[in-house]
Amino acid sequence: MPPRKLYFENVRVGDELPAMAKSPIDRVQLARYAAATNDYNPLNIDELQAKAIGMPSVVSPATLGLGFLGQLVTDWARGGQVKRASARFTRMLWPGDTLVCKGRVSDRWGEGGRYHVELDVWAENQKGELVVRGNVTLKVFYSFEDETRFRTGQPPLIVTVPRQSLLSAPPAPPTPAGKVPAGKGKVSAGKVKVSAKSVKKPVKPKASKPKAAKAKKPKKATKPAKRKK
Repeated sequence: MPPRKLYFENVRVGDELPAMAKSPIDRVQLARYAAATNDYNPLNIDELQAKAIGMPSVVSPATLGLGFLGQLVTDWARGGQVKRASARFTRMLWPGDTLVCKGRVSDRWGEGGRYHVELDVWAENQKGELVVRGNVTLKVFYSFEDETRFRTGQPPLIVTVPRQSLLSAPPAPPTPAGKVPAGKGKVSAGKVKVSAKSVKKPVKPKASKPKAAKAKKPKKATKPAKRKK
């Protein structure tokens, strides 16, 4: 039976990776890690040197926690390629700490025959405290058929999939014609109810007083002209 592989068509945003619990960190593991990375920092392997500067004991390299996250991703994403990885360390690791590594799918997109899956991964200690948090971008095949086409030299399957990030807010729905925007009124059964504040009262025109007609002065009576004798 062929080993299980991760294909784009089987991944959904929000899918959680199976949690992975590690054995408690011990000094033998620290010594082996120092030899593997060729990093013999006295603070990681020399108890006396660590206590001389006021530390309770040797401290684990922060990159050890990052290595645990890498194991979590590679165990889950079989057949995928890691294209980008980043991490942020938030707490020191000490001998005796037991880490639990977790992760989830935070984004996925496909364009031009290339398909990517983005993961949020993190590790917590035995107290539930966040120790390290990271982000990983994987390149995967769309399906088994897509992988077969690649192996035989055929062009890839072209399926365009827009980004589906957990962080992206859904766009606001368009306002249908005839509806009043929020705060201006309410729409119910096709009728628009407008709040009283938004309606201005009509201004009544002031009634103009009729001007009093001026009384005409009577004309003076003219005396009849005298006749000449």
